[in-house]
Amino acid sequence: MSRPALIRDPRLVPVVARDDHLAPVESTRLTPTALRRRFAEAPAWHPELPGDGGRLADRTPTAASVLVPLVARPEGVTVLLTRRTDHLHDHAGQISFPGGRAEPEELDDPVVTALREAEEEVGLRRHHVEVIGRLPLYSTVTAYQVTPVVALVEPGFALELDAFEVAEAFEVPLQFLMTPAHHHRHAVHLPGGPNRQFLSMPWPPQDQPAQHLSAGQYFIWGATAAMLRNLYGFLSA
Repeated sequence: MSRPALIRDPRLVPVVARDDHLAPVESTRLTPTALRRRFAEAPAWHPELPGDGGRLADRTPTAASVLVPLVARPEGVTVLLTRRTDHLHDHAGQISFPGGRAEPEELDDPVVTALREAEEEVGLRRHHVEVIGRLPLYSTVTAYQVTPVVALVEPGFALELDAFEVAEAFEVPLQFLMTPAHHHRHAVHLPGGPNRQFLSMPWPPQDQPAQHLSAGQYFIWGATAAMLRNLYGFLSA
């Protein structure tokens, strides 16, 4: 079976819409206390974007976890993200959460995987991390079955990046990411397959099309943007 083409440079894929018709999550729902309560009293809810796994049908599904680190800054909660190094086999150069595949002994506990990977990739020590919940499983195009583990992170940590996997780490305000007006919809036709749509959330925002990034701007897209969109759905449900 031939393998469908992947998107090589998502920044060149046209923006077809922005979701500015949707309301942002209210700031009162984005405090550490409110976030803890939301996950403790989770509403009935279904993810908008469960993933696009199965496109690479020759790959065996792999269990994985990511940590969604919500840093409890005094000025407002931020999301800690990483930019992967350019030489990696999967998702090179992309913006991602700390995370990776589960070890055999971790298959029954995705939280253990998320915490271990965050410590290995960016040096985020576990005593700074308070796990508050999970989002539904997300299936990636590269056949990873990813559990997003959501955690509050106490400021005062010092990161130590794994230079092989992580080029840099940075933070984005949670309020920005939970505002759908900043969610750009892209559409592309890939040879050998149906049209594909994906979201992007370029940071910092610019008054120009998303595919024309300026120096220092991060193109958050793919699985990371989809999981953030699912977090938006969960918090606004």
